[in-house]
Amino acid sequence: MEEKYRKDLPVIGITMGDPAGIGPEIIIKVLSQSYSLLPCIPVIVGDSVTLERAARFVGWDGHVHCISGPEEARYLPNHIQIIVPEGLGPIPCEPGRPTVQGGKASAMFIEEAVSLAMKGRIGAVVTCPINKAMLNSAGYGFEGHTQMIASLTGCNSYVMMLAGERLRVALVTIHVPLVKVPELITGANVYKTIAITHKALVKDFALSRPRIGVAALNPHAGEKGLFGREEEDVINPAVQKARAQGMSVKGPFPADTLFWRASLGEFDAVVAMYHDQGLAPLKLIHFDDAVNITLGLPIVRTSVDHGTAYELAGTGRANYTSLLNALTMAATIVRNRNR
Repeated sequence: MEEKYRKDLPVIGITMGDPAGIGPEIIIKVLSQSYSLLPCIPVIVGDSVTLERAARFVGWDGHVHCISGPEEARYLPNHIQIIVPEGLGPIPCEPGRPTVQGGKASAMFIEEAVSLAMKGRIGAVVTCPINKAMLNSAGYGFEGHTQMIASLTGCNSYVMMLAGERLRVALVTIHVPLVKVPELITGANVYKTIAITHKALVKDFALSRPRIGVAALNPHAGEKGLFGREEEDVINPAVQKARAQGMSVKGPFPADTLFWRASLGEFDAVVAMYHDQGLAPLKLIHFDDAVNITLGLPIVRTSVDHGTAYELAGTGRANYTSLLNALTMAATIVRNRNR
C-alpha cells in the first residue's frame, strides 16, 4: 500500500549546488532523516562521488544509486537516487574550498534538471546553493540561479519570492547595486511584480482572493514628495492599475510598518522594492526555514534560502530545514497547478 501511494507522488529533481558547499550534506540529511515524510519522490541531479563523501561527513550509511532517468525513480528508503549529467568529469574540490570546476559542475546540474522539467519528465526543480562568482568564472554570465533558469526556460518576465509560514515577499529588483535601484523602480516593473505575484498566489498557492501590500521606496512613503517622488509618480499609479484590474492590492506603505502588518496576517504577500528591504525582515522571522520561489516560470522551481555556507561544509552541522521546506513547497505547487 505504501509503495503504491508513493508511486502517485511527483518526482522532483534536486540540484546538488556547489560541490564544495553544504548542498550535498543537507541533501543527505533530508533524505536520510525525513524521507518518509516527503510529499514527493526525490531524485538528485549531481555528482555521486561528492554525495558519497558528504554521507561520510553526516554519518549516513545508506546507498547512493545512479539512475539514467527520472522514469526509473522509485520509493527507496535508505537509498539516494541520482542522475549524473552526461559529460560530467571528476570534480577536484574540498569542502569549503570553491573551484571553477565546481562552478561548471553546478551549472551542468541546473541545465540537466531544467531540461528534464521542461520535457515534463520531473514535476519540479529544487535547487541547492551555488557560488555566483565561480558560476561566472566558469563562463556562465548570470547573476545567479534565478536569471540562469529564466534564460534556460525562455522566460523574460519572472519574479523572485521568498516565503515562510508568516511572511511572503516578492522583489521588484533583485541583485543590483543599491545606487541603481531608483532607476529600476518604474511603473512597468512595479506593476509586473504585482501582477505575477497575484497570479502565482492564485495558481500556485490556491488563494482565491490574495491580498498584496506594496512597500514604499522612501522613508515614510515619501511624505507627500518631501523625501522622494517615487511613491507619488511611480508606485501608486502601478498599484491603482492593478486595483482597476480587480486585484486586491494596497499601498505604497512605509516599509518599517508594512512587514509587521503582513506578519500578523493582514496581507498574503508583500511586494518590496529591493533585495534587502524585503529579505531583512523575512530572514528575521524565517532565517532557517524560508523558501526561494521563482514566479512566472513555465516550470516549478523552488530553492533553499541560504548560501553555500563554506564554513559549515564538511562538518555535518548544516541545517537542512530550508531544503525540506523547499521540497514540500514544490510538491504543493505541483499539486495546486495540477488542479
